[in-house]
Amino acid sequence: MASPEIEDGPDGPLAGHPQALRPLTGELIAAVLAARGYTVAEDADGDRVGQWEESLIWFHRRGADGELLQIRTVAAHRFGIEQVPALYAFCNSWNHDRLWPKAFVHVADDGLAQVCGEVTTDLERGVTPHQLDQLIECGVSTGCHLAAAVGGLPGGAVR
Repeated sequence: MASPEIEDGPDGPLAGHPQALRPLTGELIAAVLAARGYTVAEDADGDRVGQWEESLIWFHRRGADGELLQIRTVAAHRFGIEQVPALYAFCNSWNHDRLWPKAFVHVADDGLAQVCGEVTTDLERGVTPHQLDQLIECGVSTGCHLAAAVGGLPGGAVR
């Protein structure tokens, strides 16, 4: 899918030459998400989060200067602790066969396990709005594929 037309006012985060690299900022992430028509909220840390189907996808800035873009999917289905070995096997198979997202198991304090996925990109030198749009779309689409595959695993339920 091609990137949507990305335009902004003269002082907005998308303003300027479309091929000019700009620093990764929360405002730039929000503007690219909005240009694609995605609805997200901002949390107390300034990260964006949206819901796709029943799963959540987070858009984090990591690194000392916020130069790393991390798109993290948290699949909605949760599993009992006894399912963790099967979830590890699922993630190992997923990671063997696919580049994105990196899948892993997270066990919450309540003892239930979830599968998460991450796409992380170093943007220390900057990013264009079009590049950021492509990275976001990759993170969202592959995260949704992972969440759908997790939804087909036995023993899980949306809780």
